[in-house]
Amino acid sequence: MRFVPRNLLLGAAVVALVLALGGAWWWTTPEPESAPPPVPEASEEVLPLPPEPPRVADSPQYEECLGKLRDDAQGALAFAEGWEARGGGDGARHCSALALLALGEPERAASRLETLAGRATTGPAARAAVYGQAGQAWMVAGQALRASGAFTLALALTPNDPELLVDRAIAAGMLGRFADSLADTDRALAQDAGRAEAWVFRAAALRHLDRAQEALRDIERALAIEPGSPEALLERGILRQLQGDTAGARADWESVVVNSPDSAAADLARQNLALNAAGPARR
Repeated sequence: MRFVPRNLLLGAAVVALVLALGGAWWWTTPEPESAPPPVPEASEEVLPLPPEPPRVADSPQYEECLGKLRDDAQGALAFAEGWEARGGGDGARHCSALALLALGEPERAASRLETLAGRATTGPAARAAVYGQAGQAWMVAGQALRASGAFTLALALTPNDPELLVDRAIAAGMLGRFADSLADTDRALAQDAGRAEAWVFRAAALRHLDRAQEALRDIERALAIEPGSPEALLERGILRQLQGDTAGARADWESVVVNSPDSAAADLARQNLALNAAGPARR
């Protein structure tokens, strides 16, 4: 198992990213609250660490427990449970929830994270961060409605956090609420126009609102910020396919497969290439 910072939009948000962009969304429109996506094996999952700052605790035990998450999630869970029994408090509860997420139990993790965020004695920024992690865990579990609720609670504490706004936009897209997704990406980009992923999600929302030309402009903005972004190329291929540019769509998807072969975007690009070869697109 490996960990990366929360602000790279990896971890649990990777799964949501896959659903939000919808590799075959040019083919069919997803039903709201669809079946949960498969959860990757714990050894391969890319999960978010708590941001620095804020943290929910400040102690050597907390740092030790979080450190164990990087290569021994089961050991981290055992450590956290033992520590909590000795009065470890919020730090122990937070670490145990993250360990459950790493071990492939996102619903249990999300529930614990929500409870912790609701009663933690830390400041609003830390509580918002934990609500955000709860939302990510709900997305891994395929429960976009609960994810949206967790992100809304987080945004009540930190209303202008662009990362949380993007996360809620993803959840809205999973639910088919594309106008809401567009509104949240607009707010996120007003805070930070340099977020390539926000431009990609905005483009996906615009596509579903039948505003394809605007969506293409957003994708070009994303690619100007992050050239070769597999998610942006995946989305641009979908838009090109919708406009009848089959060759352009195929070129974008093939680029994703060649240059980012192990990514979730590449898996979806392969699906779209197969659908492209099978027959005409349907929405």
